[in-house]
Amino acid sequence: MNIARWTYGVLLLTLLGAAPVHADEGRPGKGLNEIPDPELSLMRGRYAVNGSSVAWFGVTMITQWNSGGQAARSALTLGMDFRAGGAPKVSFTPSVTVTAADAPLPVFTGRSIDASGLHNVAGLTQSIQLAGDGNLAHNTTALNVRDGDVPAAATAQGQTLASVQQGRVNAVAQLDGNNARVQLQIDGVGAVQQWIRSGSVGQSIVLGSDGQAASNRMQIDLVRQSLASNVPLSQNVAQAMTLVRGVGMGPGQ
Repeated sequence: MNIARWTYGVLLLTLLGAAPVHADEGRPGKGLNEIPDPELSLMRGRYAVNGSSVAWFGVTMITQWNSGGQAARSALTLGMDFRAGGAPKVSFTPSVTVTAADAPLPVFTGRSIDASGLHNVAGLTQSIQLAGDGNLAHNTTALNVRDGDVPAAATAQGQTLASVQQGRVNAVAQLDGNNARVQLQIDGVGAVQQWIRSGSVGQSIVLGSDGQAASNRMQIDLVRQSLASNVPLSQNVAQAMTLVRGVGMGPGQ
């Protein structure tokens, strides 16, 4: 599993950065140099050097949909422990639920919404498309960066997929190669989903009915540690710097 490739593409900031030192104009220098604040303020993401590296990376994604008397939920937690160097130790826990399966579903209205273009977007994507009245929808993404202890890993069960289908309701939480996603879909009504894949993090809500309530919540956690205790990770800095240029929340954010 090529986890390292998309892990760094996912990060909304890069905790390590390499910048060439210029002794004079036109002649590149050697080693690392801290990026000055005026230049840093114009960049996407945030960079730090000579101080810390990623020891642990974790993502929690929760997607919920309430439709009248019926509720559906799809969630996953993903953890990657980099402290040993080399390939990270991965833990993954998916869960899906559909309640009140006998409750009436929304009436198919024949409305059409096309969200297929989102699959071609790199970086961070948040999208809400509504074709109805009285709907509630929101996407939330939070990033927590801290120094300290790494969370205890979940018991490894080897499960990479959880899914349930009841009538027209389909709920999925899946880790597939370099991709992780959660999705709730009601045929003829819409879909609510979140994903992480190479170079892309996204949240999408598409509703084509009335009186629906849907939400996406993503929590990204980074735990840092001293570079001295995690030297092998330095070899991934160049790749991380390349991938992160397409990921961020805009200049000055």
